[in-house]
Amino acid sequence: MPTLAIVGAGPGMGLAIARTFGSRGFDVALISRTKDKLRTLVDQLGQEGITAAAFPADVLDRASLTDALDTVKARFGGIDVLEYSPAPHSPVPGLTLTAPSEATVDDLQPQIEYVFYGAVAATRAVLPAMREAGAGTLLFTTGGGSVDPVPMLGNVNAAGAALRNWVINLNKELTGSGVHAAHVAINVWIGGGGPEGFPTATSEEIAPLYWDLHENRDRSEAVFNA
Repeated sequence: MPTLAIVGAGPGMGLAIARTFGSRGFDVALISRTKDKLRTLVDQLGQEGITAAAFPADVLDRASLTDALDTVKARFGGIDVLEYSPAPHSPVPGLTLTAPSEATVDDLQPQIEYVFYGAVAATRAVLPAMREAGAGTLLFTTGGGSVDPVPMLGNVNAAGAALRNWVINLNKELTGSGVHAAHVAINVWIGGGGPEGFPTATSEEIAPLYWDLHENRDRSEAVFNA
């Protein structure tokens, strides 16, 4: 069975992506900080006939993230698809919102650590085996501001844009290797409770895009708009 590893698994997009791949024959490895949350997701997927397992780790702790992905490979025999989309958690010093003109290195660094460097660490843990196998998919998620930035999210958008640039460039480097990298920019509010007038979509509406990118390997990015 092929295996999907989701870094930043939660009850929204993570669960929807897990269902999308799991319903197509994938085993699912769920990685996030909270053990209880992971157990709940594993139980939900199991009730739907999807084989899933939990692997607690924090993307800000590079060693724990690498160890978790190594454990996934040992448990399932490898990782065929990696999806990286952690949501910021609290309290994390510096994970605040700043406009570009107000941003400082202290505002930017935590976002870059969380959004960009965590993705690089996860990729380094899985890419060598994918290259050796000549097959694999690497998927990375940011908000729509990585493509069309919003002033109030100046530091967040800068980190997302750095990740987007790196993913597109990585995919160019991997041409001909059998490994595919792609970036997803979600330009909507997911679920309810968003700002008035801002476009919304459900996780279930967005998740098929990830399968499309896995299957359509000539695309290195996609933007989800309402």
